[in-house]
Amino acid sequence: MMINNTIAQLRELKLVGMANAVEEQLSSSASTTLCFEERLALMVDREVNQRSDKRRAALLKKAGLKYAQACIEDVDGRAGRGFERGAMMSLALSRWVEDGTPILVTGPTGSGKSWLACALAQYACRRGHSALYLRTPRLGEELRIQHGNGGFTRWLAAVARTDVLVLDDWGLAALDGPARSALMEVIDDRAGTRATIVTSQLPVEHWHAWIGDATVADAILDRLLSRSHRLVLKGDSLRPRKAADTPTATTADEPAKPSNATGKSR
Repeated sequence: MMINNTIAQLRELKLVGMANAVEEQLSSSASTTLCFEERLALMVDREVNQRSDKRRAALLKKAGLKYAQACIEDVDGRAGRGFERGAMMSLALSRWVEDGTPILVTGPTGSGKSWLACALAQYACRRGHSALYLRTPRLGEELRIQHGNGGFTRWLAAVARTDVLVLDDWGLAALDGPARSALMEVIDDRAGTRATIVTSQLPVEHWHAWIGDATVADAILDRLLSRSHRLVLKGDSLRPRKAADTPTATTADEPAKPSNATGKSR
């Protein structure tokens, strides 16, 4: 049949969404009541959605999020956490990515800072934005690798182009000179144009001392703090307690095991 040849050609042209839509229309008696323009519109819409799904999957894979399944729909907004769920949803749905707004998430260990940052970045990917997850304590190691293979300039440019950068565990380990300089370059490239999410156990007022060099600290904090949205998490650790008689139980450095496939409620 001619239609089989048409479907095969659509797949050769990598128009998989349209090919699937044609097959579905052929198997549905309801589609015969649609005019040509309506059937064509449905086929094109299917192709657009197919490509969008593939792009979202690619963005999430490239982001390398620590908690890839974290999503804002599952945010635990129980009383005493330091924020209201409604306010968190309003932030996630706002133009923080387009406006390049820094989001600073601080709080004690186990309070869900990293999970929350990943949930925001994951939603940004679902909206078609690029994201990248980096642990700040490993910045020095990353720099040595990039300098060693001659890729530092390309790496810096790639980070600058990324819509959402997650800097996790800020202030957890001391910065050496090269890492401090690189951090300054990263923050300066993104100031006012790209969104940055910072998570830290260290209160914001102690960041200047942690950075070390007063001049560099002034420059970094001026760019991060002037237009930032701050979240100060509170409450007990959300990680499961390690039972005394279960030596293989989850450690304090591991994430809580999700109660379902989506890793709900952090």
